Amino acid sequence: MIDNIEINTQSSIKITTDKIIYFDPFKIEEETHDADLIFITHDHYDHFDVPSIKKVMKSDTTIVIPDSIAPKVLSSGLNNRHIIGVNPNELYNILNYQVETVPSYNIDKQFHPKNNKYVGYIITINNKRLYVSGDTDVTEEVKNVSCDIALIPIGGTFTCTYEEAAKWINKIKPSYVIPTHYGSIVGSLKDGEKFASLLDDNIKCILKIR
Repeated sequence: MIDNIEINTQSSIKITTDKIIYFDPFKIEEETHDADLIFITHDHYDHFDVPSIKKVMKSDTTIVIPDSIAPKVLSSGLNNRHIIGVNPNELYNILNYQVETVPSYNIDKQFHPKNNKYVGYIITINNKRLYVSGDTDVTEEVKNVSCDIALIPIGGTFTCTYEEAAKWINKIKPSYVIPTHYGSIVGSLKDGEKFASLLDDNIKCILKIR
């Protein structure tokens, strides 16, 4: 499963299983038109990048978005026949995947207010719970996430720092963690190594951003 996860840049994630799944496609260069399913966590430019979405989407791609950003998404020209709006703290069945939504927000900064209802996603693939948090601080909700694989931001400024993220991951104890949201817009490439050094020995950190 870990080998099937790619990080393009920032928090732009591609997962290859029986379907092709993207999270927050950003700075996509090649037109692949291979996405069966696209998840958007929120509407900031590095997470909701319409040109990148159009490069990976097909005519029947399902796009999952927070309900709160629906007006912006629909005004962007994306086909609304295959758009599914979701809200935090809900459970959905999407293309036969079980999908849970987790609130994603800041607690000591104002870039991602809680009332914007941005979300992270837990998707169950091959009986493994994979959590993509989106841009978040270490909130009470994310401290209670149960997952096998976590993809979480560590770059600071707009999200939690690598030190805060390490404490969080040591609490929820996934088998694997892949840090995101560092090494480009915010955070140094070294942050990945620093983050990994703070983790408990039984948690495997996979650095996909280099």
